[in-house]
Amino acid sequence: MNQSRQALRLNVGFLLNQSVGFSRDFLVDLPSLLLEPDLDLNHLSGTARITRTAQGLLLQTKMHATQLTECARCLTDLEQPLEIDFTELYAFSPRTASESGLILPEDGHIDLAPLVREYMFLEIPINPLCKPECKGLCPVCGENLNEYPHDHDDEVIDPRLAQLRILLEDKTQE
Repeated sequence: MNQSRQALRLNVGFLLNQSVGFSRDFLVDLPSLLLEPDLDLNHLSGTARITRTAQGLLLQTKMHATQLTECARCLTDLEQPLEIDFTELYAFSPRTASESGLILPEDGHIDLAPLVREYMFLEIPINPLCKPECKGLCPVCGENLNEYPHDHDDEVIDPRLAQLRILLEDKTQE
C-alpha cells in the first residue's frame, strides 16, 4: 500500500467504546493519490464523518478532487473536477449489515480507498469537455477550432458525386 493511500485508512477502534450518537470528523487533504490500479487523483480533499450507531459505524463522506484527462472534442488536457458525497454503514456483525455488505474490520481500521475509488469513477463524465462551447477539431486539417477558427473554401468532393453538385448548383440558380 503506498504512503498517500494510508491517509485513507482510518483508525476508528476508539469509537466502539463511545455512546450511540458520538461522531468524529476525519479530514483528508492530499496533493495527489493513486488508487490502484487506474485512478490518479489530484488535490483530494474533504471530510469523512464517522458516527457511532447501534448497528455499527455510519460513514458520511464529502470529498472533491481533480483528474487529468483530455477534452473529448479538441483533445486538449484538462483538470476534470470530481465531487463525491456518500453515506455507508460499517455493521458490527453480518446480520446487521446493509445492502453494501460492509462489516467493521476486527482491527478497527476502515480503508476508504475502495469506496472513494468506486464513487469517484461514477463521477467521471463519459465525454469530458474543456468548456461547454468547445468547437473541437477541424475535420479537414485537424486544427483546434477553439485556437485557430477557420474555414476551408476548397471543399474536397468525391468525384463520384461531382455530377450531383452540378445539379444542386443549377437548382439553386433557378
